[in-house]
Amino acid sequence: MTSEPAMPDPEQLRLAEALIFASATPVTARALTQALPDGAEAEAVLAALQARYAGRGVELVEVAGGWQFRTAPDIAERLKRVVKVPRRLPRAAMETLAIIAYHQPVTRAEVEEIRGATLSQTTLDALLDAGLIMPKGRRETPGRPTMWGTTPAFLAQFGLADLRDLPRREDLLVETPTPTVEAPATLPEPEAPDA
Repeated sequence: MTSEPAMPDPEQLRLAEALIFASATPVTARALTQALPDGAEAEAVLAALQARYAGRGVELVEVAGGWQFRTAPDIAERLKRVVKVPRRLPRAAMETLAIIAYHQPVTRAEVEEIRGATLSQTTLDALLDAGLIMPKGRRETPGRPTMWGTTPAFLAQFGLADLRDLPRREDLLVETPTPTVEAPATLPEPEAPDA
């Protein structure tokens, strides 16, 4: 007969809550284990804390391989009127970021080929400064170009637990309805003259 895991005590919940709140990045179960007393199960503490915050204005969610407090999705839209929203990336940077996310690791030349346009250093710098991409090594081809990939900050920024949570590319393609061409009206066949 197996026993149910013990409910975390209030002190463990307070400690986890404080650690997650104070951390600028998502807190992993492993990091939480290091802060908890010996014998405490991080997963049980996280589950209890997530249940405690369910349905509140702030919820505990799993993102980028860890846990973070986030504004409840149903309230977030209303807060945009009050809270300053960070500056959006330019379209070229968003296109580049999407290509890197779906094709990583990818070189600059591959990004340019997929986009069908050259990639400016300014665009790469904007993504690097935002902490959304990072070098992932060099391709073993002539010139050894740098390969780019996304960062854990990318996952956190877009609320993803990992890259498998990205929408499938097929789901993003919008099918345009094929225009229907009506057949031209036909004239009635002329009647044969009476002989």
